[in-house]
Amino acid sequence: MDDWDKFEYEEKREESKSMYADSAEAPKRASREKKAPVYVTRKAFAITLIICMVLSAAIGAGAYALAMSRFGGSVIDKTITTTNYNLAQATGSELSVQEIIAKNENSVVAISTESVATDSWLRQYVTQGAGSGVIYSADGYIITNSHVIEDANTIKVTLYDGSEYEAYLVASDEQTDLAVIKIDKTGLTPVAIGTMEDLNVGDLVVAIGNPLGTLSGTATEGIISALEREITLDGKTMTLIQTSASINPGNSGGGLFDQYGNLIGIVVAKSSGSDVEGLGFAIPCDKVSTVVKSLIENGYVEGRPAAGITIVDLTSPQKAMQYGVSITGVYIQEVTGENAKKAGLQAGDLVYYVDDVKITSDSQLVKTIQSYQIGDTVEFTVIRENEPIKIKVKLQAAHEITSKDN
Repeated sequence: MDDWDKFEYEEKREESKSMYADSAEAPKRASREKKAPVYVTRKAFAITLIICMVLSAAIGAGAYALAMSRFGGSVIDKTITTTNYNLAQATGSELSVQEIIAKNENSVVAISTESVATDSWLRQYVTQGAGSGVIYSADGYIITNSHVIEDANTIKVTLYDGSEYEAYLVASDEQTDLAVIKIDKTGLTPVAIGTMEDLNVGDLVVAIGNPLGTLSGTATEGIISALEREITLDGKTMTLIQTSASINPGNSGGGLFDQYGNLIGIVVAKSSGSDVEGLGFAIPCDKVSTVVKSLIENGYVEGRPAAGITIVDLTSPQKAMQYGVSITGVYIQEVTGENAKKAGLQAGDLVYYVDDVKITSDSQLVKTIQSYQIGDTVEFTVIRENEPIKIKVKLQAAHEITSKDN
């Protein structure tokens, strides 16, 4: 090797060293080795694919929202939340069910009765009954149904706090199925009576009473199903509030309360049957207010006209056959009023017309008579011995005769 070649070799050697400041000498040339292939498992592939799809959806949704906000349009949110959603909210009630109950639970009482009955062998035995009532005044007047305390020898009232009191009957009205009883107790919490003007079908209502005679203070919720439902109970046609709130035996005489916690009806009946649900009925508060006030002040319903007759409905062929009459219709069973006796009405007469109204049922006859005023004269057309006879009768006050007369 000559001097020039030696110099060039040493220069290249020095350049190689300066490229690696942390090495004492240049590395040796590595020999090229074959790299092992990389494999991807199915699980890893699936996870990667899912992540990519989620990211893609998120990016797409964000881009859509950004585009809609920037270029017009709106994003539709169809999410439905049912958390804490209940009947009070659905009906727009002013008070919750809990608030309505809290306002009235001390104003509803349980009633138990005992009556003495006689069997076919003339042996006497005691029968027990149960119902509900609502406190009308702080000094012990209580509203209930007439049928709850009918023929009762003893009446007991149990307040919400469990205290029990003997009660006595103030007055009752069989026609409206309302009665007033009283206990010797002051400082009670009376109900606030509402008005029918504020009610609509679909409004929230709460019934509080003593179902089955053993579950006092029970509350059930529902809606007003109808405001003026005409139904017939024990031969009497009544115009009642219909509700879907659960009503059971023992609820009779209890309260039906509106969305403000006001009393809007006295529970009177339910439709029974294995295939019947959600059909309860209550006497409207306007009728309750008028009748109860009159019963307390007078002992009877003031201003009610009557013809002075008791009647029997034989409009079905079966009942007509039982009574031995050949023509179906409404018959006079007894004449009790002095005016009716003087006019010439007789037991056994078939009432065909009252003025120009054709009589087809006992409830229609009662309703027709009560559309007049005390002192009015009405014309009866009766069938007697197969002959029509017209008789004019001056109507009397019902309390002057008897509460069961028409």
